[in-house]
Amino acid sequence: MPIRIDRFEEDDESELRPGGHTNAELVLAFLSANDEQAFTPKEIHEEVEIARGSVGVVLSRLEDRELVRHRGEYWAADPDADVATTLTSLATARNATERFGPEDSEDWGPGVGEDT
Repeated sequence: MPIRIDRFEEDDESELRPGGHTNAELVLAFLSANDEQAFTPKEIHEEVEIARGSVGVVLSRLEDRELVRHRGEYWAADPDADVATTLTSLATARNATERFGPEDSEDWGPGVGEDT
């Protein structure tokens, strides 16, 4: 699927993936599909085929959002998280950005996005 030229020029290389899926989507989908197991970052890297150095950062961000959990060196999907809704939301946001470009709250009108 083609991407907008501004995305090609401006997005972080780790976000430019065939099919448009972000590293977070790939890791979360993998852990969710294997929710009866826990994996080390190295195992996730090998299964999802994203840069080894990106795995830890992605896992930390997903943990901050309470989508994954870890104990020791192992990581797993959080059983209380609504992963399906999260993955759908991530894909919808990504598709909207690709189609319409990034949002700018100043385009919404006066007062929107301003601190009061």
